[in-house]
Amino acid sequence: MTDWTTLNYVVVDVEGNGQQPPDLVELAAVPIVGGVIGEPKSWLVKPDRPITHVAKKVHGIGNDQVVDAPVFADVEADVLKALEASALIAHNAHVDVGVLRRKLGDWVCPEVFDTLKLARRLLPGRKTYRLGALVDEFELASGLEGEDQPHRATYDAIVAARLFVLLAARRSLEELRDQPAGGDRDEPALF
Repeated sequence: MTDWTTLNYVVVDVEGNGQQPPDLVELAAVPIVGGVIGEPKSWLVKPDRPITHVAKKVHGIGNDQVVDAPVFADVEADVLKALEASALIAHNAHVDVGVLRRKLGDWVCPEVFDTLKLARRLLPGRKTYRLGALVDEFELASGLEGEDQPHRATYDAIVAARLFVLLAARRSLEELRDQPAGGDRDEPALF
């Protein structure tokens, strides 16, 4: 059994402009190295198309706040550096990974661990697996009062990192991957 801390992870969260397909407005990346959550990095960027009213109601970021922000191409090199890890983590990861793939073109996404799917599998019986509900249940927002708030990239990436560490504690990498000892799979992969 492999210790989960042998991998270096990056937890990501993106906030979008509300358009389809969603474009990036805010991105945060939080490293987990040796099982320790590191300092977050975040970028506010001017999207190609305006932020919708609905998206602003969710994350609170308006067009006036990104008018002088850099376009994604100006921060792409820094983002790619922050994403250098053995594995990527996100809550409902297909959304974040989809946006990153569209924005980063040739970027090769590492192995993905989805905290939504992990929580459903490892914490059965909950009424909901929304990130906010899990944050409240396990008090994962401790110390994040102030500027950080739900549905902002830095807050969501930090609490998702804390959730992953909670879920990974006392579990092997194979358990997180849902790979039984011996390599046989009874069920399809969850991520």
